[in-house]
Amino acid sequence: MKIVQLLPELNEGGVERGTVELNREFVKLGHESIVISNGGKQTKQIEADGGKHIKFDVAGKNPLSVPWRIYKLRALLKELNPDIIHARSRVPAWLSFLANKTLHIPFVTTVHGFNSVSFYSKIMTKGDAVICVSNSIKEHIKRYYKIPEEKITVIPRGVDPEKFNPNNINKQFIADFKKQYDLENKFIVSTIGRITQLKDLETFIHSVDIVKKTIPQLKALIVGGVHKDKEDYFESLKKLVKELGLENEIIFTGSQSNIAEIYTLSDVVVSASKKPESFGRSVAEAIAMNTPVIATNHGGVKDIIIDGKNGFLVDVGNTDELALKIIESKDLKFDGYTYITKNFSLEQMVQKTLEIYKEVING
Repeated sequence: MKIVQLLPELNEGGVERGTVELNREFVKLGHESIVISNGGKQTKQIEADGGKHIKFDVAGKNPLSVPWRIYKLRALLKELNPDIIHARSRVPAWLSFLANKTLHIPFVTTVHGFNSVSFYSKIMTKGDAVICVSNSIKEHIKRYYKIPEEKITVIPRGVDPEKFNPNNINKQFIADFKKQYDLENKFIVSTIGRITQLKDLETFIHSVDIVKKTIPQLKALIVGGVHKDKEDYFESLKKLVKELGLENEIIFTGSQSNIAEIYTLSDVVVSASKKPESFGRSVAEAIAMNTPVIATNHGGVKDIIIDGKNGFLVDVGNTDELALKIIESKDLKFDGYTYITKNFSLEQMVQKTLEIYKEVING
């Protein structure tokens, strides 16, 4: 099968990561994989994994250039003659949908997020098959776009069972990290992701202030980088930590690459996001490392967390409830790795995606 995936760019993010992973796995299974994007730092990975990357402007939103780009993309797709076109974002979906009108190549879309409800966003429902990354996304598009149930398939983003495996962790990194931040014999609560207002880190910090009264050996890690436009917000968080006298309890570690190890050394992971996550891959990854997760009760995380078993769901902005569940999470014991590999593995994501392709190709 010759497969073309289109996305705006190949830098950081869940869409990019999923594209890179599918490209690698498609090649392993003997398929010809082509990725079309406007470039980015992961283009080399596409090629290294045996796929082909073609640079094309499927990111720009300038309407004046649209007719020319449709014309050029139609010529490119005609030359490639793929078995399937898979658009993973709105601009690539519009361009490929219009370019494909005379080519009639089977066309699949994946809805990755809670896009604004508009004619512009509706293009993501125009695939011959529509993939949603969670049941919450499925309900969102059914509610606003009235597309037939049989056209939609939920395929959760896959967790790499090799990378997120409790038996494959870098023990030396954990030892060094614990020594660096004085984490030995501490109860470690972590929140992981880029520092933005949407993460509601204020609620996390206030909850830590409550929990330390019950668990004096508490250490809280805020793991994530800070973009330039978020530096003022970052400074406000540091000021809040100081005002509450939590300088010894809360550590800003910056961005970290050994995320599986951070999950492993944590006693509980918190995702207090104000905005619903489309899926919540980080939640699934933490549970795979047998670490309980407390997350706000909306979005795709509701597909992953079994309340009271491998974590808890809490109301947005409820400091007292979050603090209580952090304390209660000490008692949770479960086999998260088996649960995640059975229900949210990379393998199931790949196989279900290929099944959709075959169904669409065969009509």
